[in-house]
Amino acid sequence: MDKIRTGLNKFLNLLAGISFAAMVLLTCWQVFTRYILQNPSSWSEELVSYLFAWMALIGASVVTGERGHMNIPVLVEKFGPAGRKVLAVFSEVIAFVFAAVILVYGGIQITVLAMGQLTSSLGVAIGIFYIVLPLCGVLNMIYALLNIIDICRGKEV
Repeated sequence: MDKIRTGLNKFLNLLAGISFAAMVLLTCWQVFTRYILQNPSSWSEELVSYLFAWMALIGASVVTGERGHMNIPVLVEKFGPAGRKVLAVFSEVIAFVFAAVILVYGGIQITVLAMGQLTSSLGVAIGIFYIVLPLCGVLNMIYALLNIIDICRGKEV
């Protein structure tokens, strides 16, 4: 299980890093074309917006894998070790259901719906950029399952 988690983490961190580097380069290009060439590049601005969304969702998947999502420790601290384990598993089940319903099911619905629409500057189907929703939903579900296994094994509570 640790190999799966480590491999996913490395891949997603690399993907988010590449996305961030591309955003920086594209933003510099946009500033250059706007202020130096006096002819702003509209496609780069649009692409940066989509890359930002991809990077944020990929980063959210990494946070899910690290069990770094928000929690309220005041309630959890009132329970003993067994209660904390139950609450931790319950939290991961909620994250799994959210990922399955909202990100995967809803993401597929919106992606299919948006395949008929084109972006204004790039001329690419908007659905291509929305594919990140179900992809990250599946990643979040995998991470939630890995987290549940780790919690049940007593690794992290």
